Amino acid sequence: MRVPAGIPQCEHWRQWLAPVAGANAVHRRTSARGRRVDLWYKAHCNPNGIPELNLPLSPPSVTFCQRFCLRLLSLFGWRTRLAWPPESKGIIIVYPHTSNWDFIIGLLFKFGHGLPVHWWGKDTLFRGPMGPVMRRLGGIPINRRERTGFIAHMKDEFASRDWLWVAVAPEGTRSRTDHLKTGFYQLALATGLSVGLAFIDYGTRVVGISEYIRFTGDADRDIATLRAFYADKQGRIQAQQGDIRFR
Repeated sequence: MRVPAGIPQCEHWRQWLAPVAGANAVHRRTSARGRRVDLWYKAHCNPNGIPELNLPLSPPSVTFCQRFCLRLLSLFGWRTRLAWPPESKGIIIVYPHTSNWDFIIGLLFKFGHGLPVHWWGKDTLFRGPMGPVMRRLGGIPINRRERTGFIAHMKDEFASRDWLWVAVAPEGTRSRTDHLKTGFYQLALATGLSVGLAFIDYGTRVVGISEYIRFTGDADRDIATLRAFYADKQGRIQAQQGDIRFR
């Protein structure tokens, strides 16, 4: 689905389109551009005001940046699948993560689809001159040496924003590990947010987000759900794929 003329053609267009109240809503409706937005909303949004943009096979390439990123992926033999986030906030887990190439492919996917998602990264990636670049790319630094206050901090972060989706690699490393980090799981349970299941499958050369779930709080049941979904997904270095289980 293409976004019609008059709708901002940028990475954060979805945020711009989100329903607003008060003076902003009045201003939006009094301009010709605003009326086009309202008409677009009536045609393409569900009763909760969420644009229904499920783009599994043919995502809209509405900017040069998007066309360029998707073209690069295609040139390297990659296909994409995207089920658009069903709500304005949530967590995306990316598995498996075995190579530095995952980061590049993930960014091309993010910008190719105009998906306004942030990602967690270890704080050492944000030091020096690369810090502003990483933040510009959507990075949020995480200090793994501090084990307290993370969940409370992120709950406040989600509460303070109208739109926030954050991607995380639950293995926490490219090297093989026998368990997943539990921060994403604890946060999902604490907030009740949806969890998007993202993958970079080198076996089929498909990168995407195709399903959203809510964790039940039963760790065994939730782990079984993750194992079933990722059973056929292959990392670039299969020997380094971590086990899907909690310690």
